[in-house]
Amino acid sequence: MVENKAVYVTPEGLAKLKAELDELVNVRRIELARRLSAAIKQGDLSENADYITAKEEQGFLEGRIRELEVAIRNAVVIAEPGANDGRITLGSQVTVVEEGYDDPETYHIVGPVEADPARGKISHESPLGMALIGRMVGDKVTVRAPAGTIAFRIVAIA
Repeated sequence: MVENKAVYVTPEGLAKLKAELDELVNVRRIELARRLSAAIKQGDLSENADYITAKEEQGFLEGRIRELEVAIRNAVVIAEPGANDGRITLGSQVTVVEEGYDDPETYHIVGPVEADPARGKISHESPLGMALIGRMVGDKVTVRAPAGTIAFRIVAIA
């Protein structure tokens, strides 16, 4: 994560980041410290699987804590879209219909740290997110995907 890059999040997303950081710092870090202490007491650290595993976990834990701290420090909270002249912005809920299909799909345009396509949250930096930003109801957008080019028609913006 770039140290000074803006991290766009919804208010809910920021709360989740803060809750995860709190859990990692105040629960997981303490649990891991106890495990490390117990492993050290077992003796020879060069062949101590418990110690080696705990040290690896500590590296991942501290890396995630650092990522969260940077994300929270650089957080730019996405305001709920209001009077935005009818254009799609970060934070918009967008309903599209893929060309050749009738079923609408709704996506919430969020920053990359909150993106979860399986839950309908797509990043504004994703191919579809980039294609949608600035567009209006009725517009058609095309997206290059691994399977080829896909066209969508925008049917609603909230």
